[in-house]
Amino acid sequence: MKNQKAIVETRSLAIGYRSSGIERTVAANLDLQLRPGSLVCLLGSNGAGKSTLMRTLSGLQPALTGDITIDGSPLHTLKPAELAQKLSLVLTDRVDAGNLTAREVVALGRTPYTGWLGTLTKADHFQIAQSIEQTGITTLLDRHMHQLSDGERQKVMLARALSQDTPLILLDEPTAHLDLPNRVEMMRLLHTLARDTYKAILLSTHELDLALQTADELWLMHPDGKILAGLPEDLVLSGAFEATFARNGFSFDRTTGTFIIHQPVENAQVYIEGAEKPLFWAKRALQREGLGVSTYRDAPCLIRVFEVENGFESEIIYQDRRVKVSSVQALIEQMHLLFPSHTRSGMAS
Repeated sequence: MKNQKAIVETRSLAIGYRSSGIERTVAANLDLQLRPGSLVCLLGSNGAGKSTLMRTLSGLQPALTGDITIDGSPLHTLKPAELAQKLSLVLTDRVDAGNLTAREVVALGRTPYTGWLGTLTKADHFQIAQSIEQTGITTLLDRHMHQLSDGERQKVMLARALSQDTPLILLDEPTAHLDLPNRVEMMRLLHTLARDTYKAILLSTHELDLALQTADELWLMHPDGKILAGLPEDLVLSGAFEATFARNGFSFDRTTGTFIIHQPVENAQVYIEGAEKPLFWAKRALQREGLGVSTYRDAPCLIRVFEVENGFESEIIYQDRRVKVSSVQALIEQMHLLFPSHTRSGMAS
């Protein structure tokens, strides 16, 4: 993708606010590119400036300095009607579509081409039908927007953006009001759409784990006003990802790609080995109970875990004792007996 012409390109961009003669810069010296067929996730902590960048790229607020080019045209030279044919925007706000049906909302995506009083042509109907199929909302078309769930409404708004048929789609927190299954489905759908439609899709999100799994590229907004861009894997391995979200009380595990909320315990008592899947879940349970998991095999207690069909088995080796258990709960109960002063139950008593 590096050799493709960028849909969006910024040069020396500075974003922020001007009010009463006072200028507040949120981020500066931004040189970014967004290419066709790519899903890019914009990540950062609250207040880092994600929404400010999205609003600036969409033309809703002016840049402080620098240049933004969209599909070969400087953003500041585009009239609203021209801009509407280059980018479509889906905001995080809950949809208030009055008494419109889902079908009517999707059709509104053709407004930049027909005008408010325009008649839909055969080409317009084709584009609408295609966006409906791509988002899988056929069964929702005759229902009013206020009758739809948050996940269904968000799909309809995405279909409207697709019917607008722009090379660039910007989405501000598209999963904000969705439950976990709908968040997963939305991110997977956006990944597929970027590939299938060859559009450039940029979304801001707090879904760090889903972004790591689905994004072609991450834009990490650091609290110091810088943005690091790159493949998720490169940003994780370089330490940039965890540095962006560094907080007291938890850390990022580069091996598993997950955040660990439990502090490491000094003088770890346990070494655990075995099959990958049960190892991951057993280790998580042990850490939650306050037991430190050592990286060295000379820890006082050795735990071996085995993968069995639809279950869990483990052998605990401590001094001259060997105990076999068949669930993670049983494993934890044995740890309470062996190390009462190191586990949560022991500390509570």
